[in-house]
Amino acid sequence: MGQSKVLYTIGRGICRPILKAIYRYKVINKNVIPDDGKGYIIACNHLSYSDPVLLGLSQKRRINFMAKDELFKNRFFAWLIRHLGAFPVKRGTGDVKALKNGEDIIREGNLMTIFIEGGRSKTGELMRPRSGFAVIAQQTGVSVVPACITKTSKHKFARRIIHFSQPVTVEELGLSGEEMDRRALKKSGEIVMGKIKEMREQDLKDYAK
Repeated sequence: MGQSKVLYTIGRGICRPILKAIYRYKVINKNVIPDDGKGYIIACNHLSYSDPVLLGLSQKRRINFMAKDELFKNRFFAWLIRHLGAFPVKRGTGDVKALKNGEDIIREGNLMTIFIEGGRSKTGELMRPRSGFAVIAQQTGVSVVPACITKTSKHKFARRIIHFSQPVTVEELGLSGEEMDRRALKKSGEIVMGKIKEMREQDLKDYAK
């Protein structure tokens, strides 16, 4: 997908102290994703434009991202985020090309993040899950890692908690069949969002001011 290892490493080195100072972020269960060369889907909620960077800083392995196509209209910014592992998706259209790109990334043994709500939450509350992650999981057979980013207060630069749950297999999500089942896709979204909700509630209890 054109990701530059050098640029990614440099970007992490630059961003880590800056975001640590701004958000005082804490990572919980960062080692649940094995360093075994297998592909995984990280399904996360979405609060702000800093979320991809925070997730990238939270894992040793490089992470690819499915990002809204509007971010790729500026040529320089598009070049930058492509080399940092992002690729475009046309939201709300069932973008077949984007789903295929995601499947290729996973089959190559890489990590890929999908923001499960399909966009940023303007209120900070969790929104309805979309099924894109489930389609890719069903097609590739890889496990899904629910992740939650929580703001500890309503302040713009509130502390962030980045929390990972144990990987959930396609069998546990009910996605192991060969046929695409809308009810199974919906149910898998509810399962993953349920885990995200549990992490958010726990982190608000433990860290909210």
